Amino acid sequence: MILKGRFFILNYLEGGNSMIQLEQVSVTFKTKDQQITAVEQVDLTVEKGDVFGIVGYSGAGKSTLVRTINLLQRPTSGKVIVADRDLLSLTPKELRTARKKIGMIFQHFNLMASRTIADNVAYPLKHSSLSKKELSEKVSGLLELVGLSDKHNAYPSQLSGGQKQRVAIARALANDPEVLLCDEATSALDPKTTSSILALLKELNRKLNLTIVIITHEMQVVKEICTKVAVMEKGRVVEEGNLVQIFTQPRKPITKDFINTATHVDQGLETILTHPSLLDLQPNDILAKVSYVGATTSEPLIAHLYSQFTISTNILFGNIEILQDTPIGNLIVIFSGEKIKSNQALAYLVSKDIKVEIIEHQQNVISLPRKQKIS
Repeated sequence: MILKGRFFILNYLEGGNSMIQLEQVSVTFKTKDQQITAVEQVDLTVEKGDVFGIVGYSGAGKSTLVRTINLLQRPTSGKVIVADRDLLSLTPKELRTARKKIGMIFQHFNLMASRTIADNVAYPLKHSSLSKKELSEKVSGLLELVGLSDKHNAYPSQLSGGQKQRVAIARALANDPEVLLCDEATSALDPKTTSSILALLKELNRKLNLTIVIITHEMQVVKEICTKVAVMEKGRVVEEGNLVQIFTQPRKPITKDFINTATHVDQGLETILTHPSLLDLQPNDILAKVSYVGATTSEPLIAHLYSQFTISTNILFGNIEILQDTPIGNLIVIFSGEKIKSNQALAYLVSKDIKVEIIEHQQNVISLPRKQKIS
């Protein structure tokens, strides 16, 4: 009996951290002429307190997927479990109650133009048991939480886009949800306003232990706020992992495309390749992208290449970012020196867990063994 008790406790502890579980979720739309699969057999787990990003290009199925979490879109097949409740098994009344714990904000705010800001925020509470005084205090607290304590009596038309989204966030928090779904919530905002909204969401995640799911096609948004990421393509989740893992070890071409966009490596490389004066490669020179993670970013590796291998380096592009308290660096460099020494230097970098990718170019005549090209 003791062993069974311990086994139960372990199971409870291990399984008790999940807030959202999607199991083999598919969504199919039938038209007169064809059947369209928007989401196909998706398995996804979002843990309590996660800021979980779902990224993909338009038409990838990400918005359809996030709407299955609160059953705004009922899946054709699969299971949707939120806070240990199988939503598809609930009665309509039970589902209405469960949805109160799942807030949602949208790209275009969806505020009611004829109502004041206070009335917009109070709208989800119209059938609650709160007294008039309690309702007023609740709305005041929510507006203060999102930085709009002076906008009670304003109307949506009097607010900026960022302020409207703050109102939408306050409204979504009215029923004290455990989950907040954000469907392209910053796509209609300028970069500065986007940063302020993401900072607010990060603060709410920390203060309220709010589990947040963010749908976006912008990897910059994922980079700024998310702890975990899933990449969608053609209705499927093709790659998933924590933020640092996805940024440093992307496996799928679509993920690499998103990462390069967010780190600006592609733009840097394009500038270099379209300005031959920046290259001026000699016969033995190697043009390469060098990526490194963690403590390696603080080591004087470039200087070490010269002292040990007499290889000089010309850095054409570089950046270092901090993701989840982990430094991540990317360089585009020219390695100059004898061919044998160059190979030894690149092998040394690989031994330090540094990823080296040779950039093929018509001026770049050296070709390294495949095992050294990418690691």
